[in-house]
Amino acid sequence: MRLALTLPSALLLIATIGCVGTPRTAPTPAVAAGAAYPTELRWFRTSAEYQALTLQTYRVAGERLAVAAEGLAKGSWAVILDADETVLDNSEYQKRLGVAHAKYSDSSWAVWVHEAIATAIPGAAEFTQRVRQLGGRVVIVTNRAESLCAITRTNLAAVHIAADLVLCQAPGESNKNPRFGRVQDGTAVAGVPRLKVLEWIGDNIQDFPSLTQAARNQPVLLEQFGVSYFALPNPMYGSWEKNPDQ
Repeated sequence: MRLALTLPSALLLIATIGCVGTPRTAPTPAVAAGAAYPTELRWFRTSAEYQALTLQTYRVAGERLAVAAEGLAKGSWAVILDADETVLDNSEYQKRLGVAHAKYSDSSWAVWVHEAIATAIPGAAEFTQRVRQLGGRVVIVTNRAESLCAITRTNLAAVHIAADLVLCQAPGESNKNPRFGRVQDGTAVAGVPRLKVLEWIGDNIQDFPSLTQAARNQPVLLEQFGVSYFALPNPMYGSWEKNPDQ
């Protein structure tokens, strides 16, 4: 990648050439040296730390679940998970946007979803299989549009995410809480009884019951994290983007 010199840097180069050799050039802010897309996306896609965090989260969630599920009847309880950046990795879509200097659009997103090539987040497939082994049901509550639900199920199955229910977003229902409630009161899908939800897993604070970004200023609202709520890192996008700088 060619890096353009600023005027001060160019003058410094002219003044020192032949004396100190090739000058060092700092990477462009927000884009790592050698990358064509933002640093946060590069971290998500390439870092050992990201994979360590997702594996750690799912392993702890699995250990907690084994204890919480003791004595419960098979099929009477569930774990609710988000889809995107929780069990499905859409960073390839984000990379395409970054390389093209484009922004998210419903049309480009739909094209991506219909490719059904999102990979599994590290640890997600094993965790969902663990839920079933323990006698629970895996419920995916996602804000993917209802029109994308069938192809989403196809993608989930392709990467071995063991989903019993996939509840997509009906028109005008971006708030997930009503769907959480329907899982718990047995009205989500015909033939599925009310389920006791033992854990929630997501990458956005809004993937957890009644929580919003306001929780960042109310620590008491975060007490269930590590107990029945488990959050995965997503520095690429989310409801946090609307938070004011401090």
